[in-house]
Parts: sequence; structure tokens; C-alpha cells
Amino acid sequence: MNGSWLDKNRHLIFGMLLVAALGGAIAFYLRQPAQTPIEIVPVEPTLTVTPMVTPTVTPSASPTPAMVRVYVTGAVLKADVYVLPQSSIIKDAIIAAGGFAPEADPERINQALELKDQQQIHIPRQDEENPPPPVQGGANDNNPQETGGSVSMAGQRVNLNTATLDQLDTLPGIGPAIARRIIDYREKIGGFKNIEEITQVSGIGEATFAKIKDLTCVE
Repeated sequence: MNGSWLDKNRHLIFGMLLVAALGGAIAFYLRQPAQTPIEIVPVEPTLTVTPMVTPTVTPSASPTPAMVRVYVTGAVLKADVYVLPQSSIIKDAIIAAGGFAPEADPERINQALELKDQQQIHIPRQDEENPPPPVQGGANDNNPQETGGSVSMAGQRVNLNTATLDQLDTLPGIGPAIARRIIDYREKIGGFKNIEEITQVSGIGEATFAKIKDLTCVE
């Protein structure tokens, strides 16, 4: 009897099993979590910028400017040794020494002369008799005719018969032009016989002679 029932209901049982299987499959599918779709994002190339490096420039060392050492004496406020830049003139040395003293005689020294290392600059006084030469000494001057020691040994005065143009230029009231006339005149006459003869040179009058007569000599 059982066998006949199964045979008669075989299609029904198969259909029920199929429905149950489909229902289980559907239930299993519905219980699965929803899958997030995968989004493909294109990668943009990154441009790497390398910063420019500015080279550091090391400044070159500046050469130390040359200096001159001068000894300023006489009628100044602060007689002493002063260190001044090269190409300085006597006026700069006087300013460094505090300027002229009240008893100074500025016209008896050429303030425009350029200084040399190790020179002595003497500022004469108004009542000073037989003062030392205004400019003497100086390094690297092997020829005594070209320094303030360019003066004669007689009373340390400028020898009108041997002095160079620069030496004559140190005398008060005597510039380069008059110094040249003195040299030309002494060559013409064969040398001065006395200091008074210098008044025969054009440009030297009694006033100028009064300033230089105590600073000059002839030999």
C-alpha cells in the first residue's frame, strides 16, 4: 500500500521538495549583506617640485687699507703719534692732534703735503726761533734730499742751493710753482750766495722772505 501511495504521489512530493529548496535558497540569498559596489578612482600623477637651492656666496675679505704713522709736535693741542689712512695730508694730522694751538703759525707749514709713514710733523710757533723743519723723516726714504731731513745740517734749515722742489714746497708761502722758479733761478746764477738773494725770484716779496728767512740757509 505504501509503495503504491508513493508511486501515486511521487510528482507531488517532488514538487514540494523543489518548492522547499527554492524557498531555502531565496531565504539564504535575502539574508546576505548588500555588497557595496567597488568604485575605481583614477590616480592623478603627482608633480613633485624640487625647490631651487640658492648658493650661499661667501664675501671675499677686503684688504686692510694701508696706514701711516706720524709724530705731530709743536704748536698743536695734543702732540703725539697718530695713525692715519694712507694718502692723508698734513692738515689731517693737525686735526688728529686737536688742531692748532693759539700760538701756532699755520702759514709756516704747507698743510697740503701728503704724509709718509714715520714722518715727524712740527708745527712752528709764532715766536719760535730756529724751529726744526716742518716735515722730516719718513720710512723708505733712503735719499735725505727727499725728506724733511732734506734740510741742511746747519741749524736744520732748508739749504736753498741743494733743496729739492718738494723740500722748498714745505716752506711757508712757497708753492710748487715758486719752488720751481727758485730752482731755475739758482741754476741760472750758479747758486745763492746769501738767503737775501731769494727775493730776486719772482713771487717772493719781503712778506714771504720774512716767513722763510729763519728756515733757510745757503752753503
